[in-house]
Amino acid sequence: MDLEKQPAPQAPPPEGCLTVAIRIPVRIVVLVLVVPVRIVWDALVVLGRFLRDSVLRPLWRALVVWPCTALWRYGVVPLAKAVGWLGKVLLVIPLVWLYRSVLTPVGHGVTWLVRGIVAGLVWVYARVLTPIGHGTLWLLKGVVAGLVWICTVTGRGVAWVVRGIVAGLAWVYARMCTPVGHAIVWLLKGVGAVLLWILTPIGRAILWCAQGIAWCARGIAWLVSAVVTGIGVALYWIARVLLVLPAVALWRWVLAPVGRALAVVGREVWDALGHAWRIAGHISLAVGRFLATLFRWIFVEPVRWVYREVLTPVGHVVRDVGHVVRDAVLRPVAEAARSVGRITRATLASARESVRQARADVRRVLFGASGGTREREAVARREPQGADTRTLGSSTTALTKD
Repeated sequence: MDLEKQPAPQAPPPEGCLTVAIRIPVRIVVLVLVVPVRIVWDALVVLGRFLRDSVLRPLWRALVVWPCTALWRYGVVPLAKAVGWLGKVLLVIPLVWLYRSVLTPVGHGVTWLVRGIVAGLVWVYARVLTPIGHGTLWLLKGVVAGLVWICTVTGRGVAWVVRGIVAGLAWVYARMCTPVGHAIVWLLKGVGAVLLWILTPIGRAILWCAQGIAWCARGIAWLVSAVVTGIGVALYWIARVLLVLPAVALWRWVLAPVGRALAVVGREVWDALGHAWRIAGHISLAVGRFLATLFRWIFVEPVRWVYREVLTPVGHVVRDVGHVVRDAVLRPVAEAARSVGRITRATLASARESVRQARADVRRVLFGASGGTREREAVARREPQGADTRTLGSSTTALTKD
C-alpha cells in the first residue's frame, strides 16, 4: 500500500435546481451593485496611497522624524557626550586615582597585617592549643572510662534487683490472681446467660414492630410514588401533545425548509459577492488603465510633445540668441561704457589738475612765492589717469604709497 499517495479529491455534491435558478440572477444583480462600489473603493485606495506617499509621509518626516533626528543629533548626543566627559572628569578619574593611590596601598597593608595575624594564630594553634587539646582529650577519655565502669556495675546490680521483683510478682499472680479471675469470668458468663434469656424475647418483639412499621412506610411510599408517576406521565403527554409535537412539526415542515432556502440564498449571495468583487476589481483595473491612458494621451503626451518639440527648441534658440546678444551687443556696449567711463574720469582729473594749477598761479601772483600757503605736493589719485588700468603691482592704498 502506497502511504505517500494523496487521497483523491472528493467530488462536490450535486446542486439542486433552486441553486442553479438563483445563482445567475443574483450574480448579475450583485455585479451591477458592486462594480460602482469597487471602482469608488479603488479610487479611494489610489487617493489614499497618493496622500500617504506625497503628503502624510513628508509631513510626518518634517514634523516628527527630522525634529527628533535633529534633537538626537544636535541635542541628546552632545549632551550625552558632555555628561560622559563630566562623569569621567568628576567621577572616574578621581575614583581611579583614589584606587591607585590610596586603596591599593591600604589594601596591601591590610593584607600584610592579616597575613601576620593568621601566621600568629597558626603558630598559637600548633604550639599551644594542640598540646592542650591532646591533654584534655586524654583526661576526658579517662573520665569517660571511669563513668562507663561505674554505670556498668550499677546497671548489673539494678538488673539483679528488678529480676527478683519480677519473679516475686509472677509468683503472686500465678498463686493468687488467677483463681480469682476465673471466678469472675464464670460469674459474668452466668449473668450474661440470664440477661440473654430475658432480653431475647423483648428484642424480637421490638424487631417485629420495626418490620411492620417499615412495611407500612414502604406501602405509603409506593402509593405516593405511583400517584406522582401518574401525574408526571399525564403532564408529560400533555406537554408533548400541546407543545413538543407542534414545535417539532413547525421546525420540520416550516422552519427547516425555510432555513435551507435562506441558507442557499445566503450562500449564493455570498459567493456572488465574492465573484462580483473580483470581477469588479478587474473592471476597475481596466477602467483605471483606460482613464490613465486617456489622461496620458489627452494631457501628458501633448504636454511632453509641446515641451520636447516647442519649448526645448525655443529654449535653445532663446539661449543661443541670448549668447549672441551677450557676445555681439552687451559685451561691446559694456566695453564702450567702461572706455567712456575711463575717458570721462581722465578728463575730469585733467580738469581738476588744471583748476588746481590755476589757483596756485593766482596765489603765487597775489601773495608771492613765499607768501600764503605752500604749494601742495602732487599726490597720486586713487583712479589711474589716462588709459592705464589697475594692476596687482600698482598701489592704491594710503599704507602702500611711496
